[in-house]
Amino acid sequence: MAQKFQTLPGFRDFYPADCAARNYVFETWRRVARRYGFVEYEGPILEPTDLYRKKSGNEIVNQLFCFEDKGERDVSLRPELTPTLARMAASRQRDFKKPLRWFSIGQFFRYEKHQKGRGREFYQFNCDILGEDSVLADAELMALAIDLMLELDFSSEDFKIRISDRQAWVSYAMDQGVPEESLTDFLQTVDKMERTPPEKTDEKLQEIGLSLAGIEAFIKSGAEASEPLREVLANLEARGLGDFVEVDLGIVRGLAYYTGPVFEIFDIGKGMRAVAGGGRYDQLIGLIGGVEMPACGFAMGDMVITDLVKETEKPAALLEAAITTEQSVDLYVVEADSSKKAATAQVVQLLRSGGFSVQYAFADMKVGKQFQTAEQSGATHAVVIGSEFPQVGIKDLSDRSEKTVSLEALLEAVK
Repeated sequence: MAQKFQTLPGFRDFYPADCAARNYVFETWRRVARRYGFVEYEGPILEPTDLYRKKSGNEIVNQLFCFEDKGERDVSLRPELTPTLARMAASRQRDFKKPLRWFSIGQFFRYEKHQKGRGREFYQFNCDILGEDSVLADAELMALAIDLMLELDFSSEDFKIRISDRQAWVSYAMDQGVPEESLTDFLQTVDKMERTPPEKTDEKLQEIGLSLAGIEAFIKSGAEASEPLREVLANLEARGLGDFVEVDLGIVRGLAYYTGPVFEIFDIGKGMRAVAGGGRYDQLIGLIGGVEMPACGFAMGDMVITDLVKETEKPAALLEAAITTEQSVDLYVVEADSSKKAATAQVVQLLRSGGFSVQYAFADMKVGKQFQTAEQSGATHAVVIGSEFPQVGIKDLSDRSEKTVSLEALLEAVK
């Protein structure tokens, strides 16, 4: 009995409709990023494991697909792109005018539990501004993230961008006498508040001399706690995007390298995890590349956003239309005379050279069956090759109207 192979846990097969859906998301990412003046870049899919240790510590290794290569190097499939970006920007920072506005769409790997919206391999849109310390760069990224959602046909009833300020929390902790060595644990405790029972959160806070009541009061202070957030809000309001934003100091983002404003996009009502997230990380490029360069960025994964699109009425309709368009051809060549195979091949190649997507039957097939296949292919018109060649028939598959043109006039006629 033949051995049966299955996809590895957390990995995906992309059948044509799945691939068309993925392409639709990718094209939306690219279109909006370029609209904002960002340029595309890419890095290697394999990096030294120490690059990720440098950013996240030894604990990151448990989440990596890491191994020793044939050159006895400790390497990992990339789990994210920011360390690679930091390395690349630092190594050639003199070659580029600041600020850098870079985006990338690539494949990433994390060895973690597979669940809805999170796989062991996934694609991710990364968008960063490097070499700019103005908070308006943060606002620019938030506006871009909002426009991505709008381009996918979501509305203010479908999502919110929740913004916070990591530095405001650091200042609060310092004012409350939290020891510097406890700062990371404190921020992670706040970051997990929504997912942790209140009594457990209070217990952890009391260990460093704080209380849940005090933390909740600080969260309620909102934008009053942060001048950068007030600037961001004013900028987004001026763009007409204020309805999509709310200040939520409960958003901390657990990654230790964030240094200023942070944000996450959440769907409203469907209970998914964050659709996208990011923030300011002014120290990371210096840590990895030895070059001090302020930076901010965000990422959006393909799995969560595609699930959300499919589960929301208007975005789903737009996606289905895009899939249908990608899987359709423009024209179908019908061979009504089996002795005209050379003519069929000539016409097929002529049409394709003219920029049309074209299908035709390889084997002899009844004319009626060919027209049926033409309709199933999504073609709008059939080009009919018969005994009258080089006169060619053109049939509109929607209204069944027909006309005859010469071979020389065919391209102009189908345009």
